[in-house]
Amino acid sequence: MTLKSRVKGWLYKAANAMTLTVTGVSLTDLRLGAFLAGGPTYSGKLVTVDSAIQLDTVWACSRLISDTIAAMPLKLYQRQPDDTSLLAREHPLYRILYVAPNADMTAMEFWSAMVSCLMLWGNAFAQVVRRGDGTVIALNPLRPDRMTVRRDINTGELTYTYSYQGQQLVLTEDQIFHIKGYCTDGMMGISPISAGRQQLGSAMAAEETAARMFANGMLSQTYIKSPDWVPDEMLARAKEILNDYSGAVNAGKTPLLEGGWTVESIGMNPEDMQLLQTRGFNVETICRWYGVAPVMIGRMEKSTAWGSGLEQMNLWFLTYTLQPWLVRIEQAISRCLLSAAEKAQYFAKHNVDALLRADSQARAQLEATQVQNGIKTRNEVREKEGLPPLPGGDMLTVQAQMIPLTDVGVIAIQPAVKPVNGAALPSPKPQVGILGDPDE
Repeated sequence: MTLKSRVKGWLYKAANAMTLTVTGVSLTDLRLGAFLAGGPTYSGKLVTVDSAIQLDTVWACSRLISDTIAAMPLKLYQRQPDDTSLLAREHPLYRILYVAPNADMTAMEFWSAMVSCLMLWGNAFAQVVRRGDGTVIALNPLRPDRMTVRRDINTGELTYTYSYQGQQLVLTEDQIFHIKGYCTDGMMGISPISAGRQQLGSAMAAEETAARMFANGMLSQTYIKSPDWVPDEMLARAKEILNDYSGAVNAGKTPLLEGGWTVESIGMNPEDMQLLQTRGFNVETICRWYGVAPVMIGRMEKSTAWGSGLEQMNLWFLTYTLQPWLVRIEQAISRCLLSAAEKAQYFAKHNVDALLRADSQARAQLEATQVQNGIKTRNEVREKEGLPPLPGGDMLTVQAQMIPLTDVGVIAIQPAVKPVNGAALPSPKPQVGILGDPDE
């Protein structure tokens, strides 16, 4: 078989393994590797999105990031002349982002699917459905592995070709909501599965090795020695006996030896093979590709490095893992879903306070400080806690005792005097005193 035939056979096998129809990307296209989101590895394992997501670390990292971002409220705001912002509840895009992007999905389901595509393919696409006046009325998610992006060399415009069940749908830029992951060409994000396929292939090979060990009754630490060369019939009989004692269900059984066979030890165990250490290292390696601390997905070794509480862990997770993705999503909304005139007036923003609500004591202290220093009103804090507003709660207040040090002792305000019977008398006028010893 020629090299060309073997390569072509592998390509068809890879396409069949992914249950995809290679449409829009030819077998000679250099982007075919990115289209398959993976490829061959030194370990001999074929890494695709479907095979990589079977690794618990890939599943845990992608699910953690996608579900955490999807659970954050995403709302549309309108800038005010005084540099403040208010919720743009009357804008049609507000409901699409926060309530339901389409008739079949909730906001949580939609954003979880979009971010999952970013975690696996490095890109997330959605078809933008507009009314005649250009108003966005729906967003329908599209699979990135079925999308081909090309730039017209004459006009510079991008065209998006979506392939599904032998059909092709050509979409223009105003019909696509595209969120890119880390990229180098500005057109398509790089798939973490494709970029990290060597490490993922090693992890898949280690998992297969561990699984086969369990299937064969753990790692063999012994071998069986015959007194002399044996004929094929006796060798077949010996294999039948060994099969009766192999497998996890037969672990611990004592085999019956015949014909002078003896058992010898080779002194090898799983620790000698360092299989457990290798699998643990693979977890940390995959976590690096996603920027997730291993402790966030349940690997508790080295968890003491995260300080004394969950708040520090969540803050690190928000700052170094989620924040870049949040900014990408928010800026993609402005680029794809807002008109040129609206971009100067409206913007989308995630509410990250929901992630930092775990420490109730720290949250209460922060909110009390914000109210006491006039940063937030009482009704703003109550709204964040899910409580109804109160009359008079929209006024910014500060503590009255916070006065300059130069005024200490200069102004003394006496409290109102309340007689035994009757209403309280008004407070006397402030008396101006002198700093220093009153007896001087």
